[in-house]
Amino acid sequence: MANAALPRSAAGPNSPWLLAVVVSIATFMEVLDTTIANVALRHIAGSLAASQDESTYILTSYLVSNAIILPISGWLSNVIGRKRFYMICVTIFTLSSVACAFAPNLGMMLFFRVLQGIGGGGLAPTEQSIFADSFTPRQRALAFAMYGFTVVTAPAIGPVLGGWLTDNYSWEWVFLINLPVGMLSLGLTWWFVYDSEQVKQDRRALLAKGLKVDYLGFLLILLGFGALQIVLDRFEREDGFDSPFIVILTVISVVALASLVAWELIHDHPVMNLRLLRNRAFLISNIVMFAFGFIIISTTQLMPQLTQELIGYDATTAGMTLAFGGLATIFIMPIAGIITGPIQPRYLVCMALAGTGLALLHTSGINLDVTFLDVSLSRMVQVVWLPFIFIPLSAVQFIGVPPDKSADASAIINLMRNLGGSWGVSVATTQLQWREQFHHARLAEHITPYNGYGWGVDLHAIGRAVTRQAAILSYLDVFTMLAVVALVLAPLALLLPRAEKGAVAAH
Repeated sequence: MANAALPRSAAGPNSPWLLAVVVSIATFMEVLDTTIANVALRHIAGSLAASQDESTYILTSYLVSNAIILPISGWLSNVIGRKRFYMICVTIFTLSSVACAFAPNLGMMLFFRVLQGIGGGGLAPTEQSIFADSFTPRQRALAFAMYGFTVVTAPAIGPVLGGWLTDNYSWEWVFLINLPVGMLSLGLTWWFVYDSEQVKQDRRALLAKGLKVDYLGFLLILLGFGALQIVLDRFEREDGFDSPFIVILTVISVVALASLVAWELIHDHPVMNLRLLRNRAFLISNIVMFAFGFIIISTTQLMPQLTQELIGYDATTAGMTLAFGGLATIFIMPIAGIITGPIQPRYLVCMALAGTGLALLHTSGINLDVTFLDVSLSRMVQVVWLPFIFIPLSAVQFIGVPPDKSADASAIINLMRNLGGSWGVSVATTQLQWREQFHHARLAEHITPYNGYGWGVDLHAIGRAVTRQAAILSYLDVFTMLAVVALVLAPLALLLPRAEKGAVAAH
């Protein structure tokens, strides 16, 4: 039943490719949920009698609890048992999704969203650990292509599906859609996912030593990542560091995270195994994955926002501008998986980061006369490179990581992707505000009766035109900033280790 070459495989007597399909279902559901509620936020706020500003906590509450559970999910998986922990996470996520749809007020909605974030936070790391243990290095790139398909396409589909459900039915279906998917995932996981004898032995050995809980590590993670996520999500709305609330949370986050690093590096049984970052391949993979989240999540928010605010698209049409990019990844993912073997992953990652940077520079040249096709093609050129980041990186990120530490490694690398997304959205939103103010001031200083504008001119119309031009220029500045991030990091990928074709990764 067990594969001697893969003693930790979760496939049991079944094909690992069947396993890949089964565990990708919950991934798609969870990643989809990170963006599907965004377009329905105004409708949810109205139904719950909440202000627009209060309604943003519906997004923040999920992100905060998700950020807290992610770094400890590897430890929880080892203690509870991988399959059991995974099914618990799917169950919590599914039931809390249904509860969100029937929440009577904002307080209950936030409570259920916290639970949803806890359930969702444990899914991706456990799934990546299952993939790493169930496929040989030769198969791993193509296998992660299946997993990467869900990670890359779900954020693009989320706004489209969320807008369509909200416009044609009601916002409750944004959450209720998770019920059949969650039930399907639970049923298939029960039948087709196994904890191998080696995984069970490792768990028994861990518990036999006496469960030494890293309580201080837990507390520092709660304070550090919880405060950090609130700062990132609320920074622009709370006027940045002019807000005492933001300053206090920033201090708490910095002190807690610095203490966490120092404590976890010396603790015998860390809840977050930061010692894995001493491995060059894993460290560089985390940096690139942070950039991956920084760019893909921020652009996923910026593109629909730009088209709705400045071009006048409705939620569904704005979401559709992302859909073509999602379709492109459907065709590119398998190609990325196939060529990752013959071509060294480090070259593919370097090429993809450079290509992403050039694509974003192209996007920074659009204007207010842009068509739907222009926006869609611009998005497609951006994301067509992403499979060549995610898939090759998946092939090398576990090189040098001991097999029994794959869950810990998956937790950290997924945390980096999520933090990258949070940083990206926060930085992009803040830069939009600052750059719009800058461009508005520069454009407005030229509007006087003495440079060609007579007193009879409609200054209100001119003012609206200046505001729109300042807004579009601020978006273009942010796209340029993201392009620079990608281009600067591209050479770093060349430091990734060489992946031996078909060789078993060194541990």
